[in-house]
This record gives sequence, C-alpha cells and structure tokens, in this order.
Amino acid sequence: MGSWRFLARSLFKMSSHNPLMRLEQRAAEADQIIEYLKQQVQLLKEKAIIQASVREEKKLMVENAKLKNDIEELKKQLLEKEKKRGVREVAMPSGDTNVKCISKPTPPKPSGPSASPAAAVQCAPPKDESKKKKPEKKAGEKAEKKQAAPSQEDAKVDVSRLDMRVGRIITAEKHPDADSLYVEQVDVGEASPRTVVSGLVKHIPLDQMQNRMAVLMCNLKPAKMRGVVSQAMVMCASSPDKVEILDPPSGAIPGDRVTFQGFPGEPDKELNPKKKVWEQIQPDLRTDGQCVATYKGAAFEVAGKGVCKAQTMGNSEIK
Repeated sequence: MGSWRFLARSLFKMSSHNPLMRLEQRAAEADQIIEYLKQQVQLLKEKAIIQASVREEKKLMVENAKLKNDIEELKKQLLEKEKKRGVREVAMPSGDTNVKCISKPTPPKPSGPSASPAAAVQCAPPKDESKKKKPEKKAGEKAEKKQAAPSQEDAKVDVSRLDMRVGRIITAEKHPDADSLYVEQVDVGEASPRTVVSGLVKHIPLDQMQNRMAVLMCNLKPAKMRGVVSQAMVMCASSPDKVEILDPPSGAIPGDRVTFQGFPGEPDKELNPKKKVWEQIQPDLRTDGQCVATYKGAAFEVAGKGVCKAQTMGNSEIK
C-alpha cells in the first residue's frame, strides 16, 4: 500500500515537470500579455486623438476670439469716422443686431407748423457702409493719378527736347540714286560714326563737305532717304537762294552738347513723329543780326566755348 502511494507521488511530480505542459502554459500567458498590450495601444491612440482634437479646438477658440476683437475694433473705428462726418447712431427697437440705423443732420428749416423736429433716418447694414467707403478711396486714387506729372512726350515743347550736338563730317559723297543728296559719315562723339543724308548738293561744293565741323540734331527718328537710312540732320541757316552749315565755336569737339540759356532739361531719347515736336520748335530757330544761331533769342551755345554761327546769313531760318 505504501509503495502505491510512492508511485502516485512520483507520477504527479513527473507530470508537473513535463516541458510540453510548461510551454503551453507560457504560450497562453504570452497570448494574454499580447492582448493586454493591444488594448493599451488602442487606448493610447484614442487618447492621442482626443488630445489633438482638444488642442485644435483651443487653437480655433483663440483665433475666433481674436477675430471677434478685431471686428469689434473695426466697428469702433467705423463709428468714430461716422461721428466725425456728422453721422449719428440711432437705437432701433428691432431685434436684428446686424442692422444699424444712422441719422444724418438735415438742413435747418424755418419754424412753423409744418416744421418737423425729426431727423431723416437712413438704415443700412454695416457691410454697405464699408462698401460705400471703398469706391470713395478708389475715386481719390484715380484723381491723384490724373494729377500726376505728365510724361516726357506730353511735357512743354521747347528746344531742350532736341538733342543738338557738335559733329565732324568725316567724309561726304553724292547719293548713288539722288543727284541733290549727299551721304555723309559724321562723328558725333559716339563709338562709331552716323550716316547722314543731306540735300546740300546744290548749295555746298563736295570738297567743302569733307572733314568739317557742324551742328547736328541727333534724336530725330531714323528715316530712309532714297534707300539710305539717315540717322541725324545737319543744321543750316537757310533761305530760298542760299544755305550755310552752322559752325560750332572754336575749340568744340564732336559730342559736345549744344544748350540754350533759359531752356534747361534733358532731350528726348528719340522724337516721336506723331507728336510733331520738331515741327513746333523749328519756326523759332533763326540766326540773329550777328549771324548767331538762336531759339527765341537764346543762342546755340557750347558751355565754356562759345556760340554757334552762320558764316554770312543773318536773320534767316534754321533747319
């Protein structure tokens, strides 16, 4: 009997120390732990979502409060401006808070039974008031633009808009397709000479055109003359019977600017033919009794060097 008990105990111990049973128990415990961790992860996710929503809600509430403050401040500013303009706010019994009524002062009326003490009342939503102010601002801006300084082309027309320079005619030859025209290469102080076409064949011999100083207008729009593009104009004293090239003062060099006392300003880069600037100025260009070239009495002058003159032609047109 005692041996059976001993055997039963031994079997129980062997079964309790069986590795397979221990592995199954540990696997079950691991499953429970994994399930627990899954639940914890899910709870953390939900908590994070809730916290993010709360933060976003707080942020929106702060922004909303700031916007409300801004709106209230703008309303106050609008009311102040209306008060300064003489517009008075009138309380209305209506429960509509989006509508405000303002009264404008009416001109005084003679006293009498027909006179009414009530002021004219105008009701309008606040948005309409802001819309009314915007067009006024734009209209003011347009008025300022209209008062802006005129462009160079619309400025006062006088001789300062002509680019008059001293030049040297390097060479001249007859135009291949026109008997009355010379084609000249003229140094006007630039990197390369300009080609100039002049109708001077009948008035000035070819040998007198070579290597001579002259006055040129350099901002006419280039024009093709019998197939050759002319880039400037030689200025001459002129009459129906005689033409003389204007002489710069002694010591003048190519590129020197010709100016006119009393007519300051920079010349146009290029005269617009449609504006007829040259045509308006030319009638006032003349030589005086001493053959000095002038514009409305102001001499063609090279600063520090002297005035431009014709050789013999006084009281003559210049063109």
